[in-house]
Amino acid sequence: MTGTRGRLRGMSCRLDAWQLARQSDPADAAGAGERSERMGPPPTGFTLLPWLLMGLGSLANIFQGNDSNPWIGGAGLFVFNSLYIYVAFRSFDKELRESPSTRLALAAMALVTCGLALAYGGSWLLFFPLLGLAAGAALRGRWLGRWGWSLAVAAGVVAGVKDGWNGLNIAYGTFLSTMVTAAILSLSDAVRQLRAAREELATRAVAEERLRFSRDLHDLLGHTLSVIVVKSEAARRLAPRDLDAALTQITDIESVGRQALTEVREAVTGYREGSLGTELDRARSALSAADVDPVVRRSGPPLPPQAEALLGWVVREAVTNVVRHSGASRCEIAVAGSGDRVRLTVTDNGAGTALSAQGPGTGLTGLRERLATAGGSLTAGAEPRGGFSVTAELPVPAEGKPVGAPA
Repeated sequence: MTGTRGRLRGMSCRLDAWQLARQSDPADAAGAGERSERMGPPPTGFTLLPWLLMGLGSLANIFQGNDSNPWIGGAGLFVFNSLYIYVAFRSFDKELRESPSTRLALAAMALVTCGLALAYGGSWLLFFPLLGLAAGAALRGRWLGRWGWSLAVAAGVVAGVKDGWNGLNIAYGTFLSTMVTAAILSLSDAVRQLRAAREELATRAVAEERLRFSRDLHDLLGHTLSVIVVKSEAARRLAPRDLDAALTQITDIESVGRQALTEVREAVTGYREGSLGTELDRARSALSAADVDPVVRRSGPPLPPQAEALLGWVVREAVTNVVRHSGASRCEIAVAGSGDRVRLTVTDNGAGTALSAQGPGTGLTGLRERLATAGGSLTAGAEPRGGFSVTAELPVPAEGKPVGAPA
């Protein structure tokens, strides 16, 4: 038992090491922490603030008195910058970005930009590309295309009125700033979402592996230790009067122990494929050693390996419950298969006591989850005439298809 516990601790360490290896493997982006560090913090509204320097030319004109009505120009500049900052900082939160107040602020920016450009022209026309940058940050989907073209046309018309054919450059710059900003920010969001999904998938893979490991250990060791206990008791009872029979039981204990070690190693690597025939033979032996009369019936065509493995787990768990909990004198195991479905029933005439482990991932609860994943079902309960019954049904896929695959 000491060696077995040491191996189990080693298995857990291997799983932890495997999880760490997934995170630290250079081919896998060098770990979740390093990936996040390399990407840096997510963009915020501060990313867009430096572009406000494009308005320095207009500010200089106000201070130099080159524009008429400088107070109106200054007020317009203040309103534009305030709206720009408001939209910029709301653009990096999905809920705030899609709120009506953000769209309203963007529309107000468009009106202020057109008014200032028509009133002053010159360097004030550069506010159109700034407006496009804010629109590209705040808009997604169908709204982006509509605003992009609308702003480009408005910028071209206003700039054309103030600056002739040079207005085409302003129109092109407005459209380009809108689309490039939207593309860069959308790509950044997509990359972060993909990395987050990748890390989530890795976490789920580890959780699923731990769950598989927990189920296999419970089903393997629970059954094996029950058989060892039963056969040890039988050997103790037989030793005073029939030494040869007791030695036979001891030999069986050794064989069961060796087989258990092999199965545990296979369970760790995930390569164990149970055999229904082997489990039925073991069930006969375990039931006989526990003074339970075994009756096994099997009919139907051969089953694919995956179906055999699942039903083998059911036989193992159900028989373990009979030996440990039922106090039965007879146990009947029936396997009936048809062309597309197989049914396994394990019935005893015992007291019908509680199921074994009820926690998630163990006992009949874990088997129910396994069969449900493969498209099957498992029911268990007391029989009306006494005793306890476990019934498992499983679809038999066409040749070449895995269990649980769509027909």
